[in-house]
Amino acid sequence: MRPPFERIDPRGPETPVIVEIPHAGLESAAPFLEPLAAPARSIARDADLYVDALYSEAADEGASMLVARTSRYVIDVNRGEGDIDGEVVEGARADVRLHHGLVWRTTSDGEPALSRRLSVLELQERLDLVWRPYHRELAAMVDQKRARFGIAVVLAAHSMPSIDRGARRDGAEVVRGRADVVPGTRGRRSAAARFIDGVEEHAVQHGWSVRHDDPYAGGFTTQHYGRPSESVHAVQVELSRRLYLDENSLRPLPTFNAVRAWCRTLVRRLGQLAMV
Repeated sequence: MRPPFERIDPRGPETPVIVEIPHAGLESAAPFLEPLAAPARSIARDADLYVDALYSEAADEGASMLVARTSRYVIDVNRGEGDIDGEVVEGARADVRLHHGLVWRTTSDGEPALSRRLSVLELQERLDLVWRPYHRELAAMVDQKRARFGIAVVLAAHSMPSIDRGARRDGAEVVRGRADVVPGTRGRRSAAARFIDGVEEHAVQHGWSVRHDDPYAGGFTTQHYGRPSESVHAVQVELSRRLYLDENSLRPLPTFNAVRAWCRTLVRRLGQLAMV
């Protein structure tokens, strides 16, 4: 089994920034394939495609990087260990219903993601081989940054579909456009204001719209690692895929390099803010 994630150390003068990319991976080791029912199009569409490429120059700005290579359909490293759907794992609490928990029950299109329930041993295997090593590494990186700089800033890098089809009104589906950039900070609790506002200002200066915590306020990373009182700041940054990706063909748009440059300068900006 290939390593489920890749750590990339700074190539430029190191800063307190960690760029964490939990959902760009498409890989699934052979033992995890048998119960998988999600079609290939969903595995691709529900990944944060190319986000690792968008932030590929972060290390040149002194950031450390942690990039998951395993698909979120194996296990979602941005969910807590207890986020277990009762219909996904044998013996789990039947009253817990999470379509997109630690292991997804359905695709974003509402199709079954699994052909059967996982056994407790199968879930433990996924935790032991993917989830726990990933978070041990991320926790170690946070500790290393704090030991060196007295502060750590985690940029949890994500992408999102450009429209929200989840809402319904009077029985009809409501399609709502999303902002270009969504900083998720759990109601501004996971990071100091200068980092949250820094993301917004960086987007607005580029002419992009911003909407905080809507529709994503952050996941396990922001909840678990975002501890401003302990000098650990976490901001989830969702980029609308329309900025860089053809959402039908899943091919990069001509704007891709401009968005990559924006990501690089965002990392630079956060590093500068961390050193104030």
